[in-house]
Amino acid sequence: MLGRICYWVFNMSIIASFMGLLVLLIRKLKGIPRRIFVFLWAIPFLRMCFPLGINSRYSLMTLISKLTTKTVTTYQPLSELELSYSNVIMQAESYSPFTFKTEFLKTVFEIAGLIWLIGAVSILVALVILYVSTKREIKDAKLLSGNVYLSEKVEGPAVYGIFRPRIILPVAYSEKDLKYIIQHEKTHIRRGDNFWRLLGFLAAAIHWFNPFSWLFLKAYLSDLELACDESAVKDFTKEERKDYAKALLDCTTSKSLFVSAFGGAKVRTRIENVLSYKKMTLVSSIGFAILILTIIYTLLTNAG
Repeated sequence: MLGRICYWVFNMSIIASFMGLLVLLIRKLKGIPRRIFVFLWAIPFLRMCFPLGINSRYSLMTLISKLTTKTVTTYQPLSELELSYSNVIMQAESYSPFTFKTEFLKTVFEIAGLIWLIGAVSILVALVILYVSTKREIKDAKLLSGNVYLSEKVEGPAVYGIFRPRIILPVAYSEKDLKYIIQHEKTHIRRGDNFWRLLGFLAAAIHWFNPFSWLFLKAYLSDLELACDESAVKDFTKEERKDYAKALLDCTTSKSLFVSAFGGAKVRTRIENVLSYKKMTLVSSIGFAILILTIIYTLLTNAG
């Protein structure tokens, strides 16, 4: 059983790596807002978490299926709708019931499956411990106003918590930057970024053996911050955006994995992104939406 699970996890990881590298390439394109790129990161992370996909003749996987992949159909409720696994490894003799080509392969995947499970559980336990310690860190924070608190134990402003998020400021926060800090952190809360961060870490934990999963996670978290900046300054004047950029320079980055911090990505990149921000028109919004949906469809579907 564990060997079969490991087999499909490895398949998912290979496909997700390919999709994530494509997203990194698309990410190099200039002129596309970062809040658009955040949606693209759903592609590799969904590939990491869900083995099944819908078959489509327009899938990118269709183009390469003759070279590297075999589609294993598992369910066909309608003649035009099929659910399948994308099978890159292709080392099974049969799929229903599932059997490996050789006993040696079965043994290899059983051992690999045990190692994978130990690693994944260890990382998940470590994440839980870090989360609990992070909550304890702000347990004695003092209320400033609303859901804004002050704490001597934090180095930079950030949002803590997922279901009842709180904005925690260091005691020595700068009064002149407060407007921009609060705007940024409230935008994180409105977007639910701490929840999306958590999902990203869980996906990376499942695929801990794949170095690309951690590379994708790092890029994804950076894009979350840049996307938050764009949403936070969308109604600001040019001068206010300059003041927001200056506030970024004044803030210390939080070192916690489970918080959305005001100084949470490369500051130079964020400042450049804020100062070059341009509000999207209705036409450009529709165009980007169509582009993103097309990319998601072609990359999330399996070979038809």
